[in-house]
Amino acid sequence: MLALTLSTIVDRSDYTPYYIQVKNALLAHIESGGWRPGDQLPGEPELCRMFDVSRTVIRQALKEMEHEGYIRREKGKGTFVDKPKISQGLAQKLTGFYRDMVERGETPITKVLRQGLVPASSKVASRLQLEPDDQVIELQRLRGVGDEFFVLDTTYLPYTICPEVLHTDFSNQSLYSFLEQELELVITHGQRTLEAVLANDHEANLLQINKGDPLILLDSVVYLDDGRPIEYFHAVHRGGRARFEVDLIRIPR
Repeated sequence: MLALTLSTIVDRSDYTPYYIQVKNALLAHIESGGWRPGDQLPGEPELCRMFDVSRTVIRQALKEMEHEGYIRREKGKGTFVDKPKISQGLAQKLTGFYRDMVERGETPITKVLRQGLVPASSKVASRLQLEPDDQVIELQRLRGVGDEFFVLDTTYLPYTICPEVLHTDFSNQSLYSFLEQELELVITHGQRTLEAVLANDHEANLLQINKGDPLILLDSVVYLDDGRPIEYFHAVHRGGRARFEVDLIRIPR
């Protein structure tokens, strides 16, 4: 149970809105280890009593915490502390999911769903500078850390550049490392876009979420040192389990 008193939580002389004070107190309790992922928070009536505020204040505090990924609400069960979001680099450093997770001290897991030759769609052909229906390798994987999958990515590579990828097991190794170390291809740069989307039936089923839940879509084209595109991929990330970090560089004027 949360052991807090009104005098140390809601300062009625403070101009900070009550729901922000409540939110900050709850977050501090989570971050100090008072509640751990999976622990259930007290119900709204109990929180109202503990903080001596209205249910509107409590609901606004919880709504913001849920939106930011700190808690999750399960209908008919209650409110629970969610697992912390997994950070990934977005700009300035071109790494794949596997290496990114290893560098952050996480244990990446991968389940290969599809791996085969397919004719390039007009979109894929455009991204890889190919002709429509040219042969490309399609590699679709579920990615995650520990025992939880939260990314579904689909990768396309020109078959003529790296045919070896077709018969290589990527359930426990980095695609980029294989391209660079085994095939001696030099990856130099890429372009990435980020977009908020809603889960369709297929994505929801694989990521174990509801249709229409928020996802973060990462779309990327990666190039070799000679300018040829080597990879086009799009990956959807569960909104409540992923966040992206961007390094900003100030250019002197």
